[in-house]
Amino acid sequence: MPIATNEPLSGLATLTDHERQARQALDEKTWAYLFGAAADELTHRRNIEAWRELELIPRVLRPLAGGHTRIKLLGRERPHPILIAPMAFHRLAHPEGELATALAAAALGAGLVVSTQASCRLEDVAGTFLPGADRGPLWFQLYLQPDRAFTRELVRRAEAAGYEALVLTVDAPVQGARDRERRAGFRLPDGVRPVNLDGMRPPGKTGISTAQSALFDDLLLQAPTWEDVSWLRSITRLPVLLKGVLHAGDADLAIAHGATGLIVSNHGGRTLDTAVTTVAALPDIAQAVQGRIPLLVDGGIRRGTDVLKAVALGATAVLVGRPVLHGLVNAGAQGVAQVLRLLRDELEIAMALTGCRTLADASQSLLAPATQKKIRGLPEIS
Repeated sequence: MPIATNEPLSGLATLTDHERQARQALDEKTWAYLFGAAADELTHRRNIEAWRELELIPRVLRPLAGGHTRIKLLGRERPHPILIAPMAFHRLAHPEGELATALAAAALGAGLVVSTQASCRLEDVAGTFLPGADRGPLWFQLYLQPDRAFTRELVRRAEAAGYEALVLTVDAPVQGARDRERRAGFRLPDGVRPVNLDGMRPPGKTGISTAQSALFDDLLLQAPTWEDVSWLRSITRLPVLLKGVLHAGDADLAIAHGATGLIVSNHGGRTLDTAVTTVAALPDIAQAVQGRIPLLVDGGIRRGTDVLKAVALGATAVLVGRPVLHGLVNAGAQGVAQVLRLLRDELEIAMALTGCRTLADASQSLLAPATQKKIRGLPEIS
């Protein structure tokens, strides 16, 4: 049953309702940072539209008694396939920040991926999340830092705090051109900072000339490569998933370099605008992976039907980002819990109405071929 609502959540029946209410609560600068995207924000919008355009073909009169949403992920059974994506600075959305998000995730059985740029200490977030009964996975998202000794220490802290996997973001060697954020002139307010990066040494100056590129001749000199994935695997006992893969060739390379999972992601449209949607990328990557490692997907998930479609296209689980922060803005932990509950309820309804007793029953046969071709840019067969 859906969770009970109080006044801050009154009338919020969908994730879109949560977004509308959160928009009214935040100032323009904070909204631009948390919810803006790169350049013209086309990829961000298309992520959402692509899931909507996929059409389901229901099957009827199938046995549904005893159905469930359980999945197996990295060797453990989980109550459902919904995780919270890594996002920076939850305290911009609510004073309790990631602690409120963790409390809701644990209570609702959702997985939680904590950002390197969290505004609460990773140990404190883990302490809030781990006592939850029947909880989802707890993972730590990592950006490889130029200071590798600091990166090693960050990994050690995550291991000691009880995190069960590392999620290495690989699609952001530089920040995207976030026009909306720059126009708004966003700056972090006092009291909000990436606390888990305290003590990291700043990169040294290279002394480039005016004829050189500040990007290619300075910032990108220490950008991670495939060899760094192997290095990370060598310093941790935890599974390592790569987040930000959109090309089937990169999926093969990831497996060759020891990745234990992949997250199909375009960073929610926040890095490269006009990048392929995750819906379009997912089937080819699933074909390349062939079930050798878990495959997850994010970007534009707004309905339980989107979750079902993702599983039908080959994903084991999905990650949800912006809607979680909308719920956090609206009512803290209770708002996040309602967002997660709405998705779970809608997923169960979608499964029942398409004849899926379990998620193992979801395959591409659920999806109309014409809409699959449209999403992937293939010609329709007349």
